[in-house]
This record gives sequence, C-alpha cells and structure tokens, in this order.
Amino acid sequence: MKENAPKKVPLPPSTRSSGFVLEGYETKKQRTSGSRSETISPVEKAFDRGKRDQLHVEIARMFYSGGVPFNLARNPYYVSSYQFAANNPLSGYIPPGYNLLRTTLLQQEKTNVERLLQPIKGTWREKGVSIVSDGWSDSQRRPLINFMAVTEGGPMFLKAVDCSGDTKDKYFICDLLKDVIEEVGPENVVQVITDNAKNCAGAGLLIEGLYPNISWTPCVVHTLNLALQNICAAKNVENNQVTYDECSWITIIADDISFIKNYIMNHSMRLAIFNDFIPLKLLSVASTRFASVMVMLKRFKLLKTSLQTMVISPRWNSYREDDTGKAKFVKEKVLDDIWWDDIDYILSFTSPMYDMLRICDTDRPCLHLVYDMWDTMIEKVKVAIYRHEGKRHEDSSTFYEVVHAILVDRWNKNTPLHCLAHSLNPRYYSDEWLHEGPSRVPPHKDVEVARERMKCMKRYFPNSADRSKANMEFANFSSKAGEFGDSDSIHDRYAMDPKSWWVTYGASAPLLQSVALKLLVQPSSSSCSERNWSTYSFVHSAKRNKMTPKRAEDLVFIHSNLRLLSRRTRQYMEGQTKMWDIAGDAFDTFGDVGDLEIAQLSLDEPELEAVVFTDDGDDGEIGDEAMED
Repeated sequence: MKENAPKKVPLPPSTRSSGFVLEGYETKKQRTSGSRSETISPVEKAFDRGKRDQLHVEIARMFYSGGVPFNLARNPYYVSSYQFAANNPLSGYIPPGYNLLRTTLLQQEKTNVERLLQPIKGTWREKGVSIVSDGWSDSQRRPLINFMAVTEGGPMFLKAVDCSGDTKDKYFICDLLKDVIEEVGPENVVQVITDNAKNCAGAGLLIEGLYPNISWTPCVVHTLNLALQNICAAKNVENNQVTYDECSWITIIADDISFIKNYIMNHSMRLAIFNDFIPLKLLSVASTRFASVMVMLKRFKLLKTSLQTMVISPRWNSYREDDTGKAKFVKEKVLDDIWWDDIDYILSFTSPMYDMLRICDTDRPCLHLVYDMWDTMIEKVKVAIYRHEGKRHEDSSTFYEVVHAILVDRWNKNTPLHCLAHSLNPRYYSDEWLHEGPSRVPPHKDVEVARERMKCMKRYFPNSADRSKANMEFANFSSKAGEFGDSDSIHDRYAMDPKSWWVTYGASAPLLQSVALKLLVQPSSSSCSERNWSTYSFVHSAKRNKMTPKRAEDLVFIHSNLRLLSRRTRQYMEGQTKMWDIAGDAFDTFGDVGDLEIAQLSLDEPELEAVVFTDDGDDGEIGDEAMED
C-alpha cells in the first residue's frame, strides 16, 4: 500500500472495527522516516487526519469495551503515554501484556516512585515528620487504616492496612503506629495525628509513653466537625436537654433543607424545572463530609433568588403529577423571609468555625496557628451571637453558653504541642499582633500556655543541662534579649513568616531553633489521609484480581504516591488535566461522581465544582448530573 494514495485512507467506521482482531498486538509494516520530505503535502495531511480519527476510534473502543472510566482521559500519564508514542518511531511496538504489567513494570515503577520520593525523605531529619492516620469502612463494612508521612515538602503515602477480623482497640492501633514510626525513624517523627476517638486517643497516649519525643495530637478538623454536628443536630436525650432546647431550631432548618433538596432531586419533572431556572447544581453532600450542613446552607443561600423565582412560576404551580402537599411546603419555605433569616443567622455564627476548618483542612503547616485560631474563633462566634441577640459583651447568653460548652467539651485547646508551637511563633510577641485584640498577651505571659510548654520542653530535652540551656534560649527569645533585641529581629517578628524568621535570626539559640524549624512546618489535621482517593476500594480491587499481598501493597503505594507527586506540579492546576484525580477510583463510567470522592476533598466548593461539574462537550465527562445520596 502506497502511503500517498488517498483512496486507502482508513476511516473511523472501518470494516475491521467490528471484528475481534487485536490490532494493537500485531506487527505492522511502517514506512521509514528517512525519505520523508520536510514539506507535508495536502494529501499527506488528509492521510494523517484519517489516521488520527482511526486512533480516536480505537482508543474510545478500549474505554467502552473495558468499562474504563472517562475520567482516565484527564490523567496526565494517559496523555503523556500517547504523546511519547506519537513523538518516537516505534515500528512494530506491542503494548505490555498482562503479566508484564503485574511483575517487571510494577517493580520498575515502584523503584521510580521511591526515587522521586527520596528528596522528601531527605528532609525528614531536619524538618521533622507528622504521621497522620485515618480509618473508615466501605459499604460492606470492611475496615481500612491509612498511614501517611507529612512534612513541609508535602504528604507521602506509606501504607494502607486492611483490619478485617481484627479488634481495633488502642493496643492494635498502637502496634500499627509503632510499625510506621520505626519505618520512618522515631528520631524524625514530631507528632502522630489521628481523630480523637477513645481508641485512637488511648493509642496516642501509649505512643507518647514509648517515644518521649513524639506527641499525639487530635485532628483539629475532625474535632471541630464533631462540634458542628452537636450544634446542628442536637440529640433529644435526658442529659442533653439544655443543648437540645437551645439548638433544636437549627436541626429543623437543616431538615427542611434536606427535605427540599430530596424532593427536587427525586422527582424528574421538578428537577427539570429546577435546571431550567437555576444554572448551578443542587448538590447532595455526604453526611460524613466535614461541615456538611454548612455546605448545604451556603449552597441554598446562593440559590435563594433563583429558588424563589422557580416556586412562583406557572410551571411549578401547574404541575400536579406528584405530591402537591410537598410542593406547597417547598414553596412556603422558599418564600418565607423568617426562614431565610434563620439560615443567615446560622451561617453567621458558624462561619468562624467553618473558616477555621478550611484553614486546617489541608496538609499545609498550621500547627503553630491552632491556639490563636481557636481563641479568635471563639471570640468571633460570641460577637455574631451577641450581635443577633442585641446584647452587650458583658451580658450573658444561654445560647452562646451552650455553643461555647460544646466547643470546649469537644476539644481542649491546651494540647502541649500546640502550646509549644504557639510559643515559638515570633509573630505572637510583636506589638502589632498584641494590639489587634484587647485580651491578647504574649505566650510567655499566658499561664496555661507556659504550663503546657514546659511539659513539652521536658519531653524534648530529658537531660536537665540541655533543658536549662533551652529554657535560657527561650527566655532571651520571648523577652527580646541578647541577639533577639536587634531592631530588625523585632520588626520582622510580625512582617516575616515564622520559619523564615527563625532561619534568619535564630542562630544564637540553636536548641530552640532546631525545635522551632520542625514545629513550624507541621500540619494540624489528618485531612490528607482522609481524602486518599478511595484507596480502600483500590486495595480490594487488587485482592479480587488475585494479587499477592506484596504485589497489592506495591500497587497501592505506587497508585497513591503518583497522585500525590502529581499534585505538586504546576500542571496540576492548569489545562485539560487540572485536578485530574479528584473524581477518585470508584468513578462511574458514564459520568457521575460519587459522594465519597467529593466528601474527601476540601471545603473549596467553587474551585472543585468548576472542575467536576462542567457542562461543555469537550471537558465535561466528569459529571453533568447532581450527586445523589
């Protein structure tokens, strides 16, 4: 066949396409590139277009026949593999087969991933590591616990443990944490972060007993989310009567929102009317998601005008094929100004909690900010409630007292490590920060902070001589004495980020500087472990394919860390592959997004929605439809 004969150009509906010939595994004759002219003729261009169209068909057929999720087309590794093949002459190339993918190539890629992770591991001794862990169960109640190492360079997946058949008490969890700590190196670990369930808290205390230099800290995000749940879904039980009396109205509003959402989503004609009036999606949010009630209230507030326009339209009122009583209820609520005022009030006093969740719901360094954020959040909640109730600052408010009690009960802010990190943040000693609030005091003058800080100092410096030296260094740092009395040093306490300040001005206090440079780059939550892209289902998929435990473990290690490494690239936030991994692994072939994957992301709904819920024909494979419960 001559290449310049246009009548031989293969078209997409090729007669071979209906057969079972695996053409990708055949050796074909290819023209040599040596005789190719620099100028491509129109005929050749037409031929290339035909080949591209045929390749599109072959790739699409692979997706359709294998039930491959459309989201794979956004995977940068999928794109780069075809780009490499197109840019390199590979005459007679045969794709890797079943066994090669499971054996040799798998081990080669594990070696490659370990090489890519080595620069991160190289910083562990100097910058310290946080071991973060989280566990959950899938729909079949099979449990999994993730373990990740987080440092300034970002998170690194360590392993996922299937706990089926095991009693997940504090001793079992402690043993798992011990194995991970020994793998990372006890001297490198700063803290272990888990949720604050009793078994996790017990395991954390056991770890602190075994490793004096390692602290257990509860996940700040998990703790605040539990507090929000207690406020927004107060239980009507005997020992919770005061809380229920003060907060039950919030539960009623949340139930109304859920009812309206379900009514619209579960009736095709009502949903069609909604879609005609409102350009945004009426998202369902998994109840396990952090601040799920707040997310739904914020979405309804955003849709308020459109919802009101919809329920007064002739189409809404004329449709009588479903429960008209429910339709009437929806209309009454959407047009009720007092109902919307209540939503505004809920959003106003929970906004400080929501904002703190958003800051902490990352793997970015914020351990040193938690103590101050907590105090600031409490004060902002009080201001919002008192403003609504028309009370002065010195007045009492039963509702605020209930909210405050829930927050304090859910988490004691005076965790020693939080207090030490707070004490080592130079910003909190600056005049500018102290003047931002009338009740602010520098950390060394706060009795509770000082008490908890000293607990940590004893753990970090068990030798009394070293501890005395470290305490003297802290005295100079906090009182701005000696080298710390330099005018630039004092000025930059507020102007510079804490880590840079210690790098610049901390040389005269080497013991304290070493501790500060570790604590100031640690996270405060286990969020990166919680949003680990349905690793659970991936593990069990590997098992169903009869992989050996070692091979399945290697596959999960590669799978997770390739995604984490991709998130650190500039391309991750650009172009066709932008945030390519957010749909997870339990992804529907035909374009729907599951609750779990979105629930594991973050609280930045607008950014995520722009990627997940696109409606154009080119890049909208991820999902045109709203999520269902």
